[in-house]
Amino acid sequence: MIDFAGQVAVVTGAGRGLGRLYALDLARRGASVIVNDRGGTMHGDGSDAAVADQVVEEIAKAGGQAVASYDSVDSPEGGQAIADSALERFGRLDAVVSNAGIFNNIAFEQLSADDWRRMLRVHLDGGFYLSQPAYKVMMEQKYGRFVFISSSAGNFGQPMEAHYAAAKTGLVGLSNVIAIEGAAHGISSNTVLPTGFSRMVTETVGDEKFLAESGFMQAIRPELVVPLVSFLASRSCTITHRNYSACAGRYARVFVGLADGWLADADSDPTAEDIEAHLEEVSSTAEFIVPDSIVDEVLQVCDRRGISAMPDNADVAFPEPRGDDGRR
Repeated sequence: MIDFAGQVAVVTGAGRGLGRLYALDLARRGASVIVNDRGGTMHGDGSDAAVADQVVEEIAKAGGQAVASYDSVDSPEGGQAIADSALERFGRLDAVVSNAGIFNNIAFEQLSADDWRRMLRVHLDGGFYLSQPAYKVMMEQKYGRFVFISSSAGNFGQPMEAHYAAAKTGLVGLSNVIAIEGAAHGISSNTVLPTGFSRMVTETVGDEKFLAESGFMQAIRPELVVPLVSFLASRSCTITHRNYSACAGRYARVFVGLADGWLADADSDPTAEDIEAHLEEVSSTAEFIVPDSIVDEVLQVCDRRGISAMPDNADVAFPEPRGDDGRR
C-alpha cells in the first residue's frame, strides 16, 4: 500500500469537491493534513471557516490527523502562513497539492483587467506564494513532492476561459522549473489535469437535465481523479517534470513535444515566403522529442547545425540531454 506514514501534506482548496477528496485520501493513507480553504464561493467571494472545519472533523472521525487553515493563497503572507501551519503543528512538510482556485465564464472580448488579474492572482500567483516557502522547507529536508492542479482548459483551450486557461497553464511552467531545480534536493513536481464532476462543471455546463442524464457526466466521478494525485504526492513517485490527465478513469501523460521542423541553410537569410513554402515541414509532428528543458532544444539545433553549444574555451558547458522519451 502506498502510505504517507510520518508525512505531512498541504492541500489547498480542500474544503469541497476534488480538494476535499484529495485530503481525505491522503489522511486515510496516514498523512497529517493541512486542510486549507477560505470557504468562498466558486467566484471567490466571501469566506466560511466551517468549510475547512467540516473536512478536518471528517478526517478526525476516521482516525486521521488534520488541522484547518483559512488563509488565502493569493498573497505572499497567506502562502507563508499555510506552510508555517504545517511546521508549527506537525514539524515538517512533505507534500503540497496546489488545488485552490476560482472559476467563472467570461467571453474574451468582455474580460476586464480586474477579472484577468484576479484569476491569475489566485491560481498562478497562489501557486507561487505557497510553493516557494514549502520548497525551502523541502530543501532542508532533502525531500518533497509538489502536485499542481492544472487544467485541460489551458493546455488544449476552452471557450470563455482565457483568464483561467492562462493561469492554469502558467502552473505548468512553474512546475517545470521547480522539477528541474528541485531534483538535486529530492524534490519532484508534476501537474494533473483533472476532469471530475464538481461545482466548476456544474457552472460550465449549466443545463441541469444534461447534467443529470449525460453518460459522460456520470462517468467523470471526482473520485476517479484521486488515485493519480495521491500517487504523485507519495514517496513511491520517482518521476518528475511531467503532466498527467485524469478523466473518467483514463490516466494519460500530456506533453509538449518539439518537432524536427524545417532547417534552413546555414548561410541563407530565410524570409516569410520561405516559411510559407516549407510550412508542411515546419508544422509536421512526425518526428519529435519531449525536451526536459530549454537546453534540449538548443542542443538539438546545435547537433543538426554541426556546431558546439558553447565556445571551445568556455569554462562551462551545457549538460547532456536526458532524452525523456527520445524520438518517435
